[in-house]
Amino acid sequence: MLDLNTAPSPRRTPRLVVGVADTASAIRAAQKLRYDVFATEMGATLASAAEQTDRDDYDAICDHLIVTETATGRVVGTYRMLPPGRAHQAPMLYSEHEFDLSRLAHIRPRLVEVGRSCVHPDFRSGAVIALLWAGLADYVSRVGGDYLAGCASVSLADGGHQAVSLYRYLEQRHLAPADWRVFPHLPLPLGHVDDALDVAMPPLIKGYLRAGSLVCGEPAWDPDFNCADFFMLMPMDRVDARYARRFMGE
Repeated sequence: MLDLNTAPSPRRTPRLVVGVADTASAIRAAQKLRYDVFATEMGATLASAAEQTDRDDYDAICDHLIVTETATGRVVGTYRMLPPGRAHQAPMLYSEHEFDLSRLAHIRPRLVEVGRSCVHPDFRSGAVIALLWAGLADYVSRVGGDYLAGCASVSLADGGHQAVSLYRYLEQRHLAPADWRVFPHLPLPLGHVDDALDVAMPPLIKGYLRAGSLVCGEPAWDPDFNCADFFMLMPMDRVDARYARRFMGE
C-alpha cells in the first residue's frame, strides 16, 4: 500500500492507503462503491443493479485499485485497470463499446486501459484522487505499460451544455494529433446546445491534463450513465516532470 504522507513515525498510521485489491471482498467493496456513485448518486442504469453492485464481465480480468480508510476499512476510491497482457481475454477493450480505436492499433500491446473511477462523496477533497493517481503511476510502471488510456465522464444532467463547452475548450488546447484520434459510435450532438459556457474542469479530467494526457477527439454519448465520455490518452513519456516527481518517485 502507498500513502502520500511523509515517512510516518512509529506512532502514526496513514489515514488513507492505496493498493491493488487482493481479495474477493475488497473487489466487492469497490463494486459496491461504484454502484453507490454511478447508480444511486448519478442515476446510471446498471445490469447488476438488483445486486446493488456495479459488476460486468470485465471485472474478472481487470485489476482493481482501491483507496481504503484505515480506521474503518471502507473503500472510498477505486479505479479499474486492464493490463496489456490480459486484454486478449476480452473480445474488445471496454472503450471500444463507445469508440472506434482503429488508429491506436499500433500501441495496443503497450496500453493499460483504465475506467470505472469513482470516489466516495465524503472524500472528494483531493487526497483520494491524488492517491489513485499515485497508485496508477506505480501500477503502469510495474506492468510495463507505455500508454494509459480510458474514458473520463461528464454528466449530461444539464442537457449537455457543460460537456460540449468543455469539449470546445479541450479541442483548442489538448487535442491529440490526428494519428491518435478515436471516433465515437454514438457521438454527442455538438451543434444543438450552448457551447460557450465558462465551465469548471472536472477533477478527473484536470488530473489527466496536468499529468500530460490528451483528449483523442469528440466525446461519446453514454445514455445508460447519462454522461458524455471523453477518451483520454496518456503517453507515459509525456508525463509532466512535476507529476513524475510527486507520484512516480522520479
